[in-house]
Formats: sequence, C-alpha cells, structure tokens
Amino acid sequence: MRGDGFVSEKLATFLEQNITELKQKGLYNVIDPLQGANGPMITIAGQQLINLSSNNYLGLATDDRLKQKAKEAIDQYGVGAGAVRTINGTLELHIQLEEKLAQFKQTEAAIAYQSGFNCNMAAISAVMDRHDAILSDELNHASIIDGCRLSRAKVIRFNHADMDDLRAKAKEATQSGQYQKVMVITDGVFSMDGNIAKLPEIVEIAEQYDLITYVDDAHGSGVLGKGAGTVKHFGLSDRIDFQMGTLSKAIGVVGGYVAGKKQLIDWLKVRSRPFLFSTSLTPADTAASLEALEILMNSTELVDQLWRNGDYLKQGLKKLGYDIGMSETPITPCIIGDEQQTQTFSQRLHELGVYAKAIVFPTVPRGTGRARNMPTAAHTKEMLDQALSVYEQVGKEMSII
Repeated sequence: MRGDGFVSEKLATFLEQNITELKQKGLYNVIDPLQGANGPMITIAGQQLINLSSNNYLGLATDDRLKQKAKEAIDQYGVGAGAVRTINGTLELHIQLEEKLAQFKQTEAAIAYQSGFNCNMAAISAVMDRHDAILSDELNHASIIDGCRLSRAKVIRFNHADMDDLRAKAKEATQSGQYQKVMVITDGVFSMDGNIAKLPEIVEIAEQYDLITYVDDAHGSGVLGKGAGTVKHFGLSDRIDFQMGTLSKAIGVVGGYVAGKKQLIDWLKVRSRPFLFSTSLTPADTAASLEALEILMNSTELVDQLWRNGDYLKQGLKKLGYDIGMSETPITPCIIGDEQQTQTFSQRLHELGVYAKAIVFPTVPRGTGRARNMPTAAHTKEMLDQALSVYEQVGKEMSII
C-alpha cells in the first residue's frame, strides 16, 4: 500500500532520465516568469528586455480600452460564467461575441471556445470520425495534430505547402472508396516560419475532389486581410468550410472560435465536447474580445503599424546576414540550426537585453533551431534598432553572421 510520501520508483527513474537527456541535448525549456505585463518591453528577474517573443501582435493585451471593458464586465457579470454554455453559462456577452466574430470573418455564424487549442480538439473531432480521412500539412500546429488524432480519422500528411503532393493524395483518398468524408486542413500562417498557406490552390483542389476545407488562422487573424485574416486576404470567405481563430494572439485576450455556415455552427454547439463539458469564457475575457474586434473592424491603424515594424525588423536581420527562412509575415525566425547553439544564442541575446526565445525540437524539426522574432504594433523604431544592434553583436561573437 502507498503511505505518505510514497513515490513510484519507475516514475522517478523515467522523469530523471528523460529530463537529463533533454537538458544534455539543449531541448529543455526554462520558463521565465514576467514581472508585469506582456508588452513591447518586459521585466524578467529585474531586467528590462525588448520583448520579441510575444504573440500580442497588435499590443491589445495591454490596451486601456480592453482593460476598461473587462472591468465593467466583472462589475456587471462577475468573474466567471458559472456553468457550461449548454446549461446556463451562456451570457448575452457570449452571443454578442459570436455575432461579432461572424461579421469579422464574413460568415453566417461563429462559435466561441475557451482556447484556440480547444477549438481544434473540438471542431475536427465533431465532424470527422474513423470512417473519414484528413489531409494535413506536415507543419500544422500541434493542436491540429491532436484534434486529428482525437477524431480517429485516417491522417494523411502532405509535404509542406506542396500542392502537387496534396493533389495526388486528395485524388488517391477520394477515389479509393475507403472514406466517407475527406478534409484538408492547414494553418493559414505557419507560426514557426511565418509563411502563408497557398489557400487559392488548396481551395481549387478541394473543390475538384469535394474536400472539406479547414483553415487554422490563429496567426493570420488580426494580421492579414486588413485584420480579418488569411481567408479574407485571398478573398475566399465564402469558399472555406471552417475558419478557426484565436482570441489570444492579435485579439490580445484568450479563447478561440470557429466561423462558418450556420448549420455547421449549430452542429458544433451540440456535438463538440469542449463546448458541452467546459465552463465558458469569463465575462471579462468576452467583453475585452468584443472591444478588440470593434477596434479592428473600425480601423486598420494597428495592423498597418504591425506590418511596418515587421518589415523593418525583417529587412534589418536579413541585411545583417541572418537566415530568416521563408517568412512572408511579421513572424521572423533567425534560423541557427543546432539546438545547443540556438539555446546559447538566445541566452546571449537575453543577457544583452533582447528576449527572443529559443525554439527547438519538438516545436520545430531537429536541426532547425531558431530565435523566433515577433515584432508588434507597440514596438518603437528605437526598440527595434536596439534589438538589431544586439543581434549584430551576438551574431558576430558566435560567428553566425
């Protein structure tokens, strides 16, 4: 019998061996708590740093307008919704948010979830099952991968952004007679490389082979399409079945959503498990998200500033001689390669006042370690110039540039 203080020896051995191995390979992630808000400048252990690791693209996470709406919502509705959406956890704010999201994404309806990760777990498995197949880009986000696994559908990976490979696999899957439904799923913007999915070609293939289309636009919403996202950027709002997005990146709060046809959203509300079994978004988060959407729908000022800053940093890093991969968006990786060297590089940036977190396996493929830079609309030119100066110093010290 287990007494007080009992620890499984097998568990202890497993943890010790695997954590030690991760540290030796440069794959162990150290979490740095922030002493204050996640803005363009952050404080860690008393040190002020230029923050290039946040997904707070538009600076809305610290925007006074959102903070005020959140405070008002707490006063009126309390700090929690108190139940799942299908019992009595649906506040009028949730309905307003979903109506606003549908307008934002130019769809008939939308459904809000507690996180973007929850979205993909919920929506994919609510529609796809073991009788179906999913064509998934090999660099899709972990939440897509897990959502596909949960559905029990056959997952067929296609080479990243390779339309010839997608077409061949779509033809094989649909003509094999093995599957009732076939879905193609892709990130709109790939978060580690900053490149954009080839949505026009994907839609063309999908329509040829009657594929369900699913776009995870977590890093495209609020960034592309004057803020409305990757689908709007390509003018495809009426030709994509699922538009998934988050409320935690450019929107600046927390949560996620799926936008699409009303019948699809009705189905997700009765069959997607996180909607049915998890307490709904807090009143403050819902109200703040509504305010963020209002700001984005009424002005492109923040989006325009984000792109100016992104282009400025990208050009500066490229001029210094860094490998920034195939980025087409403000997301700008500096690809170092070796995991240990990447960790050392990131740590040296940190010491000199720039916070650009090392991204290594399993988040990116082995041998493609990088410092991933996320300039925001809130950064000043002076901040970016200082960051570039530090990048130049560290790059030369380590013989990377």
